[in-house]
Amino acid sequence: MHKFFVPRSNILGDTAIIEGDDVKHIYKVLRLEVGDNVSINNCDGEEFLGQIEDVNKKQVTVKCVEKLALNNESPVEIYLFQGLPKSSKMDLIVQKATELGVKEVTPIITDRVVVKNELGEFKKLDRWNRIVLEACKQSKRSIIPKVNTPLEFEGLLELLKNMDLIVVPYENAEGHGIKNMVNSINKSHIKKIAVIIGPEGGFEEEEINRLKELEAYIVTLGPRIFRTETAGFVCVSLIMYELGDLGGIS
Repeated sequence: MHKFFVPRSNILGDTAIIEGDDVKHIYKVLRLEVGDNVSINNCDGEEFLGQIEDVNKKQVTVKCVEKLALNNESPVEIYLFQGLPKSSKMDLIVQKATELGVKEVTPIITDRVVVKNELGEFKKLDRWNRIVLEACKQSKRSIIPKVNTPLEFEGLLELLKNMDLIVVPYENAEGHGIKNMVNSINKSHIKKIAVIIGPEGGFEEEEINRLKELEAYIVTLGPRIFRTETAGFVCVSLIMYELGDLGGIS
């Protein structure tokens, strides 16, 4: 069943109005018709079984038949702080982070970020958030993750004070990995997790030291060095497997 995210303002009583790009996709690509069932999400995590009542080129009217007891979100909230990469790598990062269940993605500006002029290109946020929305539909997410504006390293340090767990993959870390970290923490007290990924050039030693001051876990992901766009996927996947719902809940 196809899923659509509809803002609360477009849901009046038991009627949802789908507008924008989804309309053309519904009648021209999916070829859905009156009477077909769809899933409606109100952008706040609530899901409804809907039945199409009217289709035209401007909007699609859907009757919300019943509320669904559905929640595809992880029991832990992972906030990915990604060292801003070159080119279009961030497109892939936000897409896959959404599929994996990340709650928010924030690009960060560290000393070795090469493309510092990206700070002024805020219109990229619109593209990244569109990519997130499409990934939400594909992966059946219950909420839409947010991609935040790029953040300087000092601002990152302030945000981290509100996290229950801070994980920093680092190529110079030795011995202490995700397995050791998971065995050393009290899992019942972990809700908000920050995963911090360095840019192509990695972290400066001073940056790692400042993260250590916040009791961040500086971990290795194994003997092989990952690209920046790969490291986040690997780290988030391991944490979701150990502390979240990846692989199913036993």
